[in-house]
Amino acid sequence: MNAPTTIAPEAFERPWIFIRGVPAMKFLPPEGPPEIAFAGRSNVGKSSLINALTGQKGLARTSNTPGRTQELNYFVPDGYSGEGADLPPVALVDMPGYGYAQAPKDQVDRWTKLVFDYLRGRSTLKRVYVLIDARHGIKTNDEEVLSLLDKAAVSYQIVLTKTDKVKAAGVPRLIDETLEKIRRRPAAFPAVLATSSEKGGGIEDLRAAIALAASQ
Repeated sequence: MNAPTTIAPEAFERPWIFIRGVPAMKFLPPEGPPEIAFAGRSNVGKSSLINALTGQKGLARTSNTPGRTQELNYFVPDGYSGEGADLPPVALVDMPGYGYAQAPKDQVDRWTKLVFDYLRGRSTLKRVYVLIDARHGIKTNDEEVLSLLDKAAVSYQIVLTKTDKVKAAGVPRLIDETLEKIRRRPAAFPAVLATSSEKGGGIEDLRAAIALAASQ
């Protein structure tokens, strides 16, 4: 049975649940609903953004410890059996953070392989939202991830996080600078979203963007 082809931003107004942590590809749930993934450096605010999107403060775990998210964590709206045609309209996937230095190398390599395999092999993956801290901009390890996404031909869009930590007047300039950095990247969506999980800024815009991406 095919997954639903359209979702409404209102899907984010219903309760969401955590369904699975995936430490290896063999544990992935069956392909069904469109999947929207979130990538970013450790402490960029992925968990906080997912919590803001779904309106549930405790859905995704937040931590000050870099590298705490070690699996692909799946979240879906509640109230669907997942059987037959009763599939959720979309699944959100919290990917392991990158750029941490404290984790052992073999652990980092394991997480990295999981992410790369997922990006290359998941036909229901519609878009990856790459989160960039508005205070720091695109760093070298971000560039490496963007290059990987380009190579894998996976559509991605940049989301600036923590914009409440910078002067409001500077946000348009940050957006323009980020757009210029991704202008020649083949898999980059040509728009940058600015968000603040703490203040709620840009959350409705991101919900609408996800709804559109998931329906394509």
